[in-house]
Amino acid sequence: MSPSSRPLAQHDGPFRVGLIGYGLAGSAFHAPLIATTPGLRLDAVVTANPDRRAQLLREHPGTRAVDTPEQLLADPDALDLVVIASPNRTHVPLARAALRAGLATVVDKPLAATAAEALELCRTAEERGVLLTVFQNRRWDGDFLTAARLIREGALGRVHRFESRFERFRPKPKPGWRELADPAEVGGTLYDLGSHLVDQALALFGPVETVYAEIDVRRDGAVVDDDAFLALTHASGTRSHLWTSAIAPMVGPRLRVLGDAAGYVKTGMDPQEADLRAGHRPGDGRPWGADEPGHYGTLGTDESTVPVRTDPGDYPAFYAGVAAALANPGTPPPVDPRDAVATLTVLEAARAAAATGTTVRLD
Repeated sequence: MSPSSRPLAQHDGPFRVGLIGYGLAGSAFHAPLIATTPGLRLDAVVTANPDRRAQLLREHPGTRAVDTPEQLLADPDALDLVVIASPNRTHVPLARAALRAGLATVVDKPLAATAAEALELCRTAEERGVLLTVFQNRRWDGDFLTAARLIREGALGRVHRFESRFERFRPKPKPGWRELADPAEVGGTLYDLGSHLVDQALALFGPVETVYAEIDVRRDGAVVDDDAFLALTHASGTRSHLWTSAIAPMVGPRLRVLGDAAGYVKTGMDPQEADLRAGHRPGDGRPWGADEPGHYGTLGTDESTVPVRTDPGDYPAFYAGVAAALANPGTPPPVDPRDAVATLTVLEAARAAAATGTTVRLD
């Protein structure tokens, strides 16, 4: 039996997960969400760093530490799922190796440096019948879930403009691969937070026809983009205006969604990232993903507005969806990997638009 046709649904016990990377993404996001998802077990983590190994032992006793991805993938029958939370430059080669080993694969965003590489991974997964999905966790931010619900319910009427921001104030670049100039590192804010912004816009309003962008390097000592604006025109007629910045001393509204009947404005960030970084976990007795009432958005017009309770954020839904797809072959993954191809196509068009000072039309 080939690895790609292994009957995962008949596996006795929880699905065994191998996590590659135990930096911020691996330790604060993936590991705790995997460990608290019914049907999944964090079996192994790739990290050779002694401090991170000690951290792993404290946070997930019983999980084995592995030195290299090659060692992890050398015995594919010992795992059911590989999660890639290592630096961006490693995403494609590691995902390619995992898929060729017949292992279901989760890749942190961005899936690849280019749309062509992302499409190659999608085709490899499809040809081998192996699950591939992308960790676009901000589809489960409470503010995004609330905006999506209001749009579905018709509370805004026909939406003509969507404004979304991930802005921070970090005037001094932080050490790390995200600040390196080599394009192979896939650093900079456009591919980091911009991947979330574009993914959310596409999820709400569908394909994009034209892209305009302004992409800058503004901080002293910075060598990769740290300030970007994208203007997307969707085939539906909606326009999305998206900002991502590391040099915003006063941040704008997280969301402003305008329709012909009403608007929705939301400030403040979803609390799940801060909670995960602080060591809180889903199911630890605290209301998970609950927004502060002072950060609730408002719905209405300039003449009359009402507060709207933010729907609870739900990052655990991503890995619950992965577990369901593993247990029930044919169940779609929580994020279609071809959505990542569409996102990267927009990001590539944004780079071209910014470089030429023009608007780029997509096929």
